[in-house]
Amino acid sequence: MAWILIIVAGLFEVAMALSLKLSRGFTVLYPSLGFVVFAGVSFGLLNLGLKQLEVSTAYAVWVGIGAVGTALAGMLFMDESASPLKIAALTLITVGVVGLNLAGEH
Repeated sequence: MAWILIIVAGLFEVAMALSLKLSRGFTVLYPSLGFVVFAGVSFGLLNLGLKQLEVSTAYAVWVGIGAVGTALAGMLFMDESASPLKIAALTLITVGVVGLNLAGEH
């Protein structure tokens, strides 16, 4: 159950980052409010997951989901560049997070 909380928290982190971009420096109301809500939910779920998981692995998974998810969403929905090097780097982040997870708690 704790891993589900971390994964969902990571997805809310993606929504938080996208809202931050859409808020245009907190000058657009609804994305600004979305940022606050998504940040609160993301950190709250991370906090709950950390009650049962090692911080090193859980935090890395949360950040990895946020980083890779935000980059992919930017490429897919916000016309950001998608170079082969960027895709390779995102793949390496994913492999690193999976590796940390596999090397973590046993």
